[in-house]
Amino acid sequence: MTHSITIVGLGAGELDQLPLGVYKLLKRTNKVYARTIDHPVITELQAEGVSFDSFDDVYEKHDQFEAVYEEIVAELILAATKEDGVVYAVPGHPIVAEKTVQLLLEKGRSQEWDISIAGGQSFLDALFTSIEADPIDGFQFLDGTSLSKDDVNIFQHVVIAQVYDAFVASDVKLTLMEKYPDEYEVYIVTAAGSSEQVVKKVPLYELDHQVELNNLTSLYVPPVKKEEQTYREFAVLQQIIAKLRAPDGCPWDREQTHESLKKYLIEEAYELLDAIDRQDDDNMIEELGDVLLQVLLHAQIGEDEGMFSIEDVIESLAQKMIRRHPHVFGEKIVEDAEQVIASWQEIKQQEKGTKETALLDEVAKGLPALLRAYELQKKAAKVGFDWEDAQGALDKVEEEWKEFLDEVKSGDQARLLEEFGDLLFALVNVSRFYAIHPEEALIAVNEKFHRRFAHVEKRVKENEQTFNEYTLDELDAFWNEAKQLGL
Repeated sequence: MTHSITIVGLGAGELDQLPLGVYKLLKRTNKVYARTIDHPVITELQAEGVSFDSFDDVYEKHDQFEAVYEEIVAELILAATKEDGVVYAVPGHPIVAEKTVQLLLEKGRSQEWDISIAGGQSFLDALFTSIEADPIDGFQFLDGTSLSKDDVNIFQHVVIAQVYDAFVASDVKLTLMEKYPDEYEVYIVTAAGSSEQVVKKVPLYELDHQVELNNLTSLYVPPVKKEEQTYREFAVLQQIIAKLRAPDGCPWDREQTHESLKKYLIEEAYELLDAIDRQDDDNMIEELGDVLLQVLLHAQIGEDEGMFSIEDVIESLAQKMIRRHPHVFGEKIVEDAEQVIASWQEIKQQEKGTKETALLDEVAKGLPALLRAYELQKKAAKVGFDWEDAQGALDKVEEEWKEFLDEVKSGDQARLLEEFGDLLFALVNVSRFYAIHPEEALIAVNEKFHRRFAHVEKRVKENEQTFNEYTLDELDAFWNEAKQLGL
């Protein structure tokens, strides 16, 4: 037995907009099921004797819209199994912004269901007429109840439906404010194309305060035209970098190569580390931008040479993150961060396959010496080439210190350099056993020295003297002052 549900659209406004065929169908139907009774066409049809049964009570039972839509569809299907054909009416056009209709159409793929669309009028034509905008320029039609900032293209006309109460409007406002200026002017359009049409222009930050909202309300956001309002867009930054590298761009940027930029990437990375150590959020924004600039420059050079693009970089990274996090994107279970690291290394090894490579060759040679020493020792330790405990590492430091002192007495500069390197390498080994990152430790002590010496310099200048006019003991007293001040 085949059950039928006929879906009709009530349009965006009044009865005069209703297609004649839809009007006749509604007039001859004993009872029409309506997603919501709150529609002017329903009021007029009720006055003409058409009976409606709405699902407004379902909205009060659930906190999530998905649950509302699922229950409405379930009740419609139940009614259709008991009655000889059901007519279901929705605002606007059935195919436009109607989740219940999409769920019903999925059911229609079954042979025992006959789900048909009888027509209706979409509000989109009337909306674009009301705001005098041409959709040929490109537009987006989005759902206000599930809006994400990543959905929004600020360069196109944006129409947001389902903005029917202050709660939804508030969520939409906060989402849009991540993409547009707070004062950006948007249009609230109600009952588009009808005699009750209202178009109100408001600043974005007042969206949820300035107008009474209902289920005939939509939001129109015009395309961004001012260049300075587009600077938050990643694509705009890409275009800026491409322009710098273009034939009519910047001579310096055009001359750069992957090799010439290496030193700048290192400098910017260390400047970012400094901002992190100082917990300076504003400076972190700037320095992260400088690091991103280096990434984009390398990607643009790759594109200019026809080798790769930023999209290749992003795709490779996305694939790797998903591949190496099966506990997040798959079904693997891990208990703690240590298991995550072990899983990461296992997957990394699988990716490299069976090709024979020297273990320590995996440590980049371009790393700063202290950091490379740390990474080399970590690699060796993973295969068991390590001290059994911290005491072995401490004893090695003492041994290297004595050897260094012996070379100090000998005066052999080449041997002195070698032994000092051995001493530093041994100290890095100690740092691993005590979970101290040597790079972080040295950065911290550098900053401490900077702060304390700055205090010494300040005290010298306060007396309008030079360093040469002070004894070492006097300067050391200033240094101790700095320590007492917690510098």
